[in-house]
This record gives sequence, C-alpha cells and structure tokens, in this order.
Amino acid sequence: MIKLLRTNAMNLDFMELVKFLDADLQIRDGEEHSFYNQFNKLNDIKHVVVAYDNDMPIGCGAIKEYEPSAAEVKRMFVSPNSRGKGIATKILTELEHWAKELLFAKCILETGVNQPEAIGLYKKNGYKIIANYGQYENVENSVCFEKSLS
Repeated sequence: MIKLLRTNAMNLDFMELVKFLDADLQIRDGEEHSFYNQFNKLNDIKHVVVAYDNDMPIGCGAIKEYEPSAAEVKRMFVSPNSRGKGIATKILTELEHWAKELLFAKCILETGVNQPEAIGLYKKNGYKIIANYGQYENVENSVCFEKSLS
C-alpha cells in the first residue's frame, strides 16, 4: 500500500531520493545540468511529500512559494522500478491539496524537453503549458506549466 508523508526538505528519505533524481537529470540535461541545478537547492523548500511502499521510500515531490499566489512544484521523482503505477500522480495531487491549504491560487512548474514522462504526467493532470517564467524565460529546453487550484 502506498503511504504519503508530508514533511520538509530535511527528511532523510527525501534527500536520498533527490540524489537519484539529480543523477538522472545530470544524464538528461547533459551540459546544461549546472544551469538547472542552481535552481534546485533544498534550503528554500519547506513542503515535501514522500511516497512509501511498505515503508520503502519510492517517490517525492515538493512545493515552494514562487509568488504569494503561486506555489512552484519542485523535485518530482519516482524510483524507476515503481513507475507506471500512478505514484507520481498521487504525489502531485497531495502537493496540490497542500498548496490549496496554504492558500495558493495555482501551481506552476518547469520541466525539460528531455523529460517526456514528466511532460505527460503534467498534461494528464490538467496542467497547461505557459510561457517560460523567471529564470527559464529564454531557455529553449525548458517547458513551463500552470494549473489553477480553484
């Protein structure tokens, strides 16, 4: 049975899952990894969800304030052997509920063109492609999304 835990970025299971995420992104992003990596620090993240299957951490995601009305989804990852089971959708849904409880009006996020699974996940869950925002504004390999929480 999948159990979701709300926690923070100091959670050891979250930190371990992020190591796997970063290793995967380094391969996918190639030479651009250091650019993206600078925006993925954990010290600004206070709202984390970790997914467990029989007490084994198998996935994670987080939100942080981007602006007063928008929570940014960050650090989404599911272990390769646990993919295809709807776990990412469960994590994302829990993050959206939490963002709504924190009175955010919408969630935004950035992913890369080299992450087709992520793009599919967000489209399947009602996210719409928007113009690249903030630090991703002129980044060709970035795809930004938004979803209203109302």
